[in-house]
Amino acid sequence: METQTQKVSPILEVAWTRFAQLDALSLKRSKSHIRLRWWVATLGVLATLFAILTEIVPQGFSPVISFILKMFLIATPILASGMAAFVKWRYSSGDWLVARAGAEEILKEIYAYRTILQNEPTRRAWLEKRLEEIQRSVYSGMNGELILEPHKGALPPTSRFNPSYPNTDPGFHDLTGEEYFRFRLENELGWHTKEVNKRQKERTRLQILIFIAGGLGAFIAAWGSPVSLWVALTAAFTAAMLGWQELRNIDAVIRNYSKVIIELTILSDHWKNLEGNEINQTEFYRMVRSAEDILWAQNMEYIKSQQEALKDADLEEEASLITRVIKEQRESDRRLKKAFADAVVDYTDDALQEAEENLTETFRETLGSLAEEASSELVQAELAAMQEALEEAVENFTEKLGLSSTMQSIEEDYKGVTVDANVPMKVLNEILARNPKTGEIKG
Repeated sequence: METQTQKVSPILEVAWTRFAQLDALSLKRSKSHIRLRWWVATLGVLATLFAILTEIVPQGFSPVISFILKMFLIATPILASGMAAFVKWRYSSGDWLVARAGAEEILKEIYAYRTILQNEPTRRAWLEKRLEEIQRSVYSGMNGELILEPHKGALPPTSRFNPSYPNTDPGFHDLTGEEYFRFRLENELGWHTKEVNKRQKERTRLQILIFIAGGLGAFIAAWGSPVSLWVALTAAFTAAMLGWQELRNIDAVIRNYSKVIIELTILSDHWKNLEGNEINQTEFYRMVRSAEDILWAQNMEYIKSQQEALKDADLEEEASLITRVIKEQRESDRRLKKAFADAVVDYTDDALQEAEENLTETFRETLGSLAEEASSELVQAELAAMQEALEEAVENFTEKLGLSSTMQSIEEDYKGVTVDANVPMKVLNEILARNPKTGEIKG
């Protein structure tokens, strides 16, 4: 069948863009997580190595080398623990697996749009609705933190659909049965076959390294002193390899991929066995449904197994050093702040008590001295003089107040009289008689 051509559909362009964004996020986060976990394992082995070297370096060998080894011995476990704590905080949710699930689900719907639904008039609305549901599901699965980078490359993304390969899907036109078989089924079958062989080699390599480390440790232990310290290094290496194998979850991945290979191979064999009129729309749609169901089930199984492996490969032990240090620092800071507050309160309380005691003592001393001074002859004489002066001042004030009143009365009674040579003697004598007398001496 000849390839059908079709102009670029806006909804397909949107779908491929969302797929590319989620695919890139998943790859980036997954690679970053694996790289950091590799460093955590490596630093754990190096910490043991530096501990052994610090122990076996003879005294006086080289102060500089001894100092450097001690610095590495101290820094390596701290760095490993800090990195483990960071990985646990930043990657424990396995958000790249959620992004991978979203990307694969979008891809599944893209192929449904271009095959089974190619004659449906409502397929654009259907795909738009599915994209909406998938994106919201991914957002929810990432606890409300979906950070996507803009896609600036070609569509479909070349990281997944390399145009230099002969069977690469162009991505936009409706597919025939033969095109779907080449672009989707055979590509997925080839990728899983290559990947399962790659994982098998990795598993074999890890097993060989584990066996070598275990055997070498037993040999060194049997050899005895002075090389017996190196048993710790072989043990650290073995533990690191086992932890790496557990993290990669290689056994489960190989089983999962093997099942996909078998099922896709059966579909491939059936399609290749069809002849002439047997290659019809019914067989085409059956192949699409079966292949997409197999790939989606494999994807869900892979994500589930990886999430379980992520939980099993917990970094709590590796991160315990830095976690405990941080906890102790917080407790120390809390104790220090409480000590500061207690010191201020205690000092203020002491100052207040001292002030209270001083003021109370001053009051008592003043009260006692006041009673003594009040009974002394000098104070009594001063008080008597003060009393006499006060009485005299009151008397003078009263006298002056009466004089003022009398003068006002005389002025009122004789306001029409002018004192001169013509005033009668009788009137003048009356005025002089009413004029008040004072005890003041004139002169």
